[in-house]
Amino acid sequence: MKIIRLGLALAFAAALVACQKSPGNVDQKRLEAAATNGEWLSYGKDYNEQRFSPLDKVNTGNVGTLGLAWFAEFDTDRGQEATPLMIDGVLYTSTAWSKVFAFDAKTGKQLWKYDPKVEGAKGFDACCDVVNRGVAVWKGKVFVGTIDGRLVALDAKTGAVKWEVQTTDKSKPYTITGAPRVVKDKVMIGNGGAEYGVRGYITAYDTETGKQVWRFYTTPNPTGAPDNAASDKVMAEKGNATWSDGEWKQTGGGGTVWDSMAYDPQLDIMYFGIGNGTPWNHQKRSGGKGDNLFLSSILALKPDTGEYVWHYQTTPAESWDYTATQHIMLADLNIGGKPTKVLMQAPKNGFFYVIDRATGKLLSAKPYTNITWASGVDMATGRPIETAGSRYQTSMVMQVPGPLGAHNWQPMAFNPKQGLVYIPLNVTPFAYADDKGGSYKAGAWNVGVDFVINSLPTDAAQMKALTSMIKGQLVAWDPVQQKAVWTVDHPYFWNAGVLSTAGGLVFQGAAHGQFSAYDAANGKKLWSTEVGNGVIAAPMSYELDGEQYVAVMVGVGGGGQISAPASMPVRPRLPGRLMVYKLGGTAKAPAFPQPAAAKIDLTNVASTGNVQHGFELFHKNCQVCHGPNASGAWLPDLKASPMLTTAQNWKGVVIDGASASRGMASFSRFLSPQDAEDIRAYVITEARKPVAAAAPTPAGMN
Repeated sequence: MKIIRLGLALAFAAALVACQKSPGNVDQKRLEAAATNGEWLSYGKDYNEQRFSPLDKVNTGNVGTLGLAWFAEFDTDRGQEATPLMIDGVLYTSTAWSKVFAFDAKTGKQLWKYDPKVEGAKGFDACCDVVNRGVAVWKGKVFVGTIDGRLVALDAKTGAVKWEVQTTDKSKPYTITGAPRVVKDKVMIGNGGAEYGVRGYITAYDTETGKQVWRFYTTPNPTGAPDNAASDKVMAEKGNATWSDGEWKQTGGGGTVWDSMAYDPQLDIMYFGIGNGTPWNHQKRSGGKGDNLFLSSILALKPDTGEYVWHYQTTPAESWDYTATQHIMLADLNIGGKPTKVLMQAPKNGFFYVIDRATGKLLSAKPYTNITWASGVDMATGRPIETAGSRYQTSMVMQVPGPLGAHNWQPMAFNPKQGLVYIPLNVTPFAYADDKGGSYKAGAWNVGVDFVINSLPTDAAQMKALTSMIKGQLVAWDPVQQKAVWTVDHPYFWNAGVLSTAGGLVFQGAAHGQFSAYDAANGKKLWSTEVGNGVIAAPMSYELDGEQYVAVMVGVGGGGQISAPASMPVRPRLPGRLMVYKLGGTAKAPAFPQPAAAKIDLTNVASTGNVQHGFELFHKNCQVCHGPNASGAWLPDLKASPMLTTAQNWKGVVIDGASASRGMASFSRFLSPQDAEDIRAYVITEARKPVAAAAPTPAGMN
């Protein structure tokens, strides 16, 4: 009997060791302890999403000797926004077009790759690039959301597909760009597409089978019927009455859950950030009436069932694309002399919120940058105190922040030793005005705001004044005192997410091609390296065999680069890279290829189109991807495109969809052939204008 028991014990021990060494062996217990170890197990490292590494082998005293350990180059040249995960010596990351890679975290050897083979035409529905922010790993599976709305479970060892589920209605312009999260054998994913006309929701799926467990809709059912969903009860009690008649009944209302999530295991509450309304313009969306729950809200739900716990709406009756999908983090702070479990967020609207995460009570809210749309937050009601005219119904208003927000998707970080939150900040003004003649178009850009007035000034002095207002910053924010402690200015506004470490460091990449480390206490730059391309992704850090590594995805893109290219460095699209650093690293990455600038001969090119009508149509239909005044040089520069040389070629792309496989879908749903020719006439006039003198190159820019 003893021999049998010993044999069983040895067999059990062997099975346990095998289980521990199996790839992707992450479970609830391990994730709950992730804040204190040297791995990076979830998008924000752990459930509290602080993006703080307890590693200190790389510190303020030796960071100057940081060097490249290894790198990998990808086959996508769009924006790279993912935060890699490192689990049991394997580094997992995703790239643009929702591709997934696994590497040996010490050597950089590629272990496997997965391509979901998304149709290029789906890029049309991605408002802000075909990006992907990362994966989740749980019990031997790697989960990724794809740009075409699928949730895919991959084998962590081989990359083979275990299961996949279509999480969206394929007939509607939904996308997925955010990273999934896993809690108690449930993988949760939201979606994007609010500018085009979709109804937002968050869904939980069983990690083993892919079966839907629950769904919570963030806007009411336009038909008035219940959804047989977790949201039915709270919508009937709180949500439905806050919506009035308007275009939301055609668009779905928006409210997509496209990025932020966090989880408190002690309270057993999951927190989600909710996005903007469709259209942005509250007057068009809901007749100017009602708060429109749960737009621009922080929503607290029970992860097992999706049961509503509480919500806090940062921007009631949202009308400016002021999403609350920005990074949510959990921390324990001393508030009023007592330890308090708080939730912190710096959403687009410019206020930094500290909220009791058990009850949803607002504890404090202050502007973390200069804003013009509100003067403060009423602590009695929790509502912003709006400035006169900010809702732009009677006249245009130049406002800060604009739709890109004072802080966008780029993650911030918290250092519990310093008690500071490090915020990647944007200063981007925008002219809001009611689109008087606009109306809902299925599948089109539906915002209810006149984009024509956001064309670039033709006067050099006005252009200089506008660009001088635009900047990027890294701000160290005291969430208890609600004030900035130090600030680093960047030459461009669209920069990277942030990592904080116990070594007293803050790491951040920048648009002009640098990856840098700052002193967490005072913001002094202690180390910097050239990476050859812009950086927007947040770094992460891990320890392996006694060495600390710092990893970052390199590759500029996303909403800022696409929609405001004139305010960003001029460089071609370059392949994405994963760069991994360690003390004393000596690896070298080759310089990126620098293709020659595209040029075309317009000497004998003519158009019968109406230039003024083309100007209006361009800014209503094309500006978001190709920049105001056709200034875009990151997506194909229309002014240098061969298709501009003949009306036939232009029509073939714009109307007939000849380039759909590369992301340029046909616009025949929205434009006539004559409309397309009018736009061509306008772009020709822009292409013939003298090229403005290049701005001074900031130090360190490649």
